[in-house]
This record gives sequence, C-alpha cells and structure tokens, in this order.
Amino acid sequence: MEKASKIYIAGHTGMVGSAIVRNLKANGFSNLVFRASGELDLKDQKAVAGFFETEKPEYVFLAAAKVGGIEANNTYRGQFLYENLMIQSNIIHQSYVHGVKKLLFLASSCIYPKMAPQPIKEEYLLTGALEPTNEPYAIAKIAGLKMCENYNLQYGCNFISVMPTNLYGPNDNYDLKNSHVLPALLRKFHEAKVNNKDSVEVWGSGSPRREFLYVDDLAEACFHLMQTYHGNVSVNIGTGKDISIKELAQLIKRITGFKGEIEWNTKKPDGTPRKLLDVSLINSLGWKYSTGLEEGISLTYADKFLN
Repeated sequence: MEKASKIYIAGHTGMVGSAIVRNLKANGFSNLVFRASGELDLKDQKAVAGFFETEKPEYVFLAAAKVGGIEANNTYRGQFLYENLMIQSNIIHQSYVHGVKKLLFLASSCIYPKMAPQPIKEEYLLTGALEPTNEPYAIAKIAGLKMCENYNLQYGCNFISVMPTNLYGPNDNYDLKNSHVLPALLRKFHEAKVNNKDSVEVWGSGSPRREFLYVDDLAEACFHLMQTYHGNVSVNIGTGKDISIKELAQLIKRITGFKGEIEWNTKKPDGTPRKLLDVSLINSLGWKYSTGLEEGISLTYADKFLN
C-alpha cells in the first residue's frame, strides 16, 4: 500500500475497524473510505456493488461482522449466519469485480474445532466438530476465508485471511447480553464497585482458559500482513499465552478496585475448555504482540469507565 492508496475499511466504527483506522492514520495513510451502517447496508448486494463502482477502493480491510458472546451466538443463530454470509460475500465478490489490489478478511479463532489440539495450528481448520454454541457464526467465517482462498485460486486475486484470538480494547461491546467475557467482566466489576455491591456473579466454573489480544496490536498485525504477506494460508494472530477465566476475573477485580467476593454460577456454560493459538507462523513473518494483558486491560478500563 502507498500512502495515497484508497483504502476501504468495512466496519470502521467497531472495535477492530476503528483500531485499523487509528493504525492507518498513525502510519500516514489519509485516503480512507468509510460508510456507516445507516448509509450503506452491507447485506444489500446492489448497494455494495454501487458503492464499489462509485468509490473504487484499491485496498479493503473487511472488519464488518455481526458479533457477540456465547449467549448472543446461541440465541441469534440464524441471524448470525445469514448476516455474516451476506456482508462478507458482497464485499469479497465486489472486491474481485472491481479489481481491488488486496483484501484482508478478519475471520475468528472460533472457526477451529472445539476439541482441537492445543496450541491451535492453522492446519487444524476443518478437522473436527465446532463448538455448538457459536457454530453458525463459525461456519460463516469459514465460508469467508474459503471464499478468499478460492477467489485467489480461480481469479488470481490477492485476498488474505486472518484468525484473531479473543480481542478487547477501545470501542468494545459492554452489553451484558451480547458481549464477550472480558468486557462483560469489566462492566460487572466496575458497576459492583460503584454501587458498593458485596459480590459479582461470573458464569461457569472459571476453569476454561482463554487467550486475549489488545485490539491495537491486532491492527498492527493486520497492517504488517497487508504490507508483506501473500498466501492462501489464513494466519493466526494472538499472543501465544492464555489465562484461566478465574485468573482473569481476579485480575479485573484488582484493576477495577472491587473489594467484594466473586461468586461462580456453575449452572451456566463454560464453552470451549481451552483455546490457545499457535502463533509461530505470524512470528516468523515478522510480527509479535507488544501489549501485555494487565497493561491492555488497564488501558481499556480507563478508556471506557474512567474518562
């Protein structure tokens, strides 16, 4: 990408998209194209085709998606499948039709089998059953990365895919019904502290282990790959380190300053027992994360609740 290149960031108001925008601006890129959801419905094939015809972007970051946590994924199963398939299919296809030089598609680590060996290598894709609670979302994301792969093979496109681990940071979703575990815990502990509660309820047993990546580190990885990587292997992006939900809850309790107790609701689902990505490929490509978990959570907490 050149500094004057016209770059379309789909999903620019979301956590990932806004981080990519921050990164591009910090690196001197100013010819950026956005459309809010009220201006362009990415599920509308004709509207997306018209946008590409008018704007003719040279590069595309596909960060737009319908996302949520365990409850949202399990409740809105058909909606998550349909909306994600439509959004990504329209953008990927129109990128081909209008000669986009390069596209980066953001998939998700939930595309891997529920019981995949740990840490999870890129080659483990499609080797086992998915986690049932987010299977529709995962299937949509698998379809997206396979669409990129096969448009490369059939049409000679330069479309790459990445699989980020669990993300957090500025512009995250803090709705307790639809958010992921880390922002949900931040909100719960903050509100408990402000309201002088005696305890905070956390779902599950606390035993599952998860990997977390600060979203600005993801944006840096995407920028790096967009500049340097060409290939049909979808690349894992993570830290290569995980933490139990119990340890995470204790860390967030300390960062927020909550003094009460943690109550574990073991009637609620745990989800996948462990999900740690093998990041040896992206490390070999010249990128490694830079923001530690405690630092990242502290920055996120300050951005959302203390400013």
